[in-house]
Amino acid sequence: MSALERIEYADAGTALTGWLARPAGPVRAAVLVFPTIMNITPAVEAKAQALAEQGYLALVADFYGAPVADFPGAIKLAGALRGDVELYRARLRAGLAALEVTSPGLPRAAIGFCMGGQAILELARENSDLAVVASFHGILDTGRKAPLGGPIGPRILVCHGDADALVSRAQVVAFWEEMDAAGANWHFHSYSGVGHGFTNPNPPPAGGPTSYDASADRQSWAAMLSLFDEVFAQT
Repeated sequence: MSALERIEYADAGTALTGWLARPAGPVRAAVLVFPTIMNITPAVEAKAQALAEQGYLALVADFYGAPVADFPGAIKLAGALRGDVELYRARLRAGLAALEVTSPGLPRAAIGFCMGGQAILELARENSDLAVVASFHGILDTGRKAPLGGPIGPRILVCHGDADALVSRAQVVAFWEEMDAAGANWHFHSYSGVGHGFTNPNPPPAGGPTSYDASADRQSWAAMLSLFDEVFAQT
């Protein structure tokens, strides 16, 4: 992670490490980046750097505060974290608080990949102070649905591979219905024949289901940047 700046923060008694990418010029907004179940990887680091190149300060959050040895180890760590909704959301809020410290006064967004995609939707469900969130091949289910009638303040973009084996069609429809019932402002982009992990060009870890798709990667990133242009032009 030598290309990024190390940021220490904490959630209750758990020490966490974020990684910050700073733009060379003026900063348009601050973006919290939630990584995959593997925590920060070269692919996620590259996305943070790509945001910085577009003028966004990007902080990659830490899910676990512990090293991830392999994919089975990540599954175990993620299961312990996500098994308690309040524990999970508190960890996500800690990342948001760290972003606030690094970017006082800036408008804020959050994006996430895989488990990170679920994370940003959890923040949207509880109406966190974010202008916009974007999920890439994110998990759509939740242990605590958004309240009927909301409010959900952030605008929501979901970029989803229609052949994602981790997200059933029923979960997709349930998510749409949940967002409608909460009164959310949401966009859902679905890419036919595209599987899970379509933004990650690197070989997956043993047991990790990913399926890189260059077109879906480009199109989803362009959709996010376009929505950011629209949202942050109004701030």
